[in-house]
Amino acid sequence: MRVTGSIVIDESEIEERFIRASGPGGQHVNKTASAVQLRFAALASPALPDDLKARLRRIAGSRMTKDGEIVITADNHRSQERNRADARERLIALLVRAAEKPKPRRKTRPSLASVRRNKAAKEKRGTVKKLRGRPGMEE
Repeated sequence: MRVTGSIVIDESEIEERFIRASGPGGQHVNKTASAVQLRFAALASPALPDDLKARLRRIAGSRMTKDGEIVITADNHRSQERNRADARERLIALLVRAAEKPKPRRKTRPSLASVRRNKAAKEKRGTVKKLRGRPGMEE
């Protein structure tokens, strides 16, 4: 399964289980296992680089188990095949999001003019507050 141009996951690394979907649906929902539970051992996968695994752990949140396995449950559709495709799409979207390298932060400094404006504003505010006292209390 191709995730990005450089990342390809082997089908044997993905485990799919079909479970009963929750919610309303009448008698049919009690007989069919149309929901899909997709499991992917992300931290053990040789296809993913280490920096991507670290970002994936942060992004996946509660979808990742303590063992580093991503669990995605799809039960939006009535058919097993559509749920299966939905679960795979969601896994790919998660991996693509983790593959994006964050832009490094560049330190910036406020301009000299803005520093002067801020100090002038603070000084003006301070004098306004000082003038609030009782008359004759200036020191």
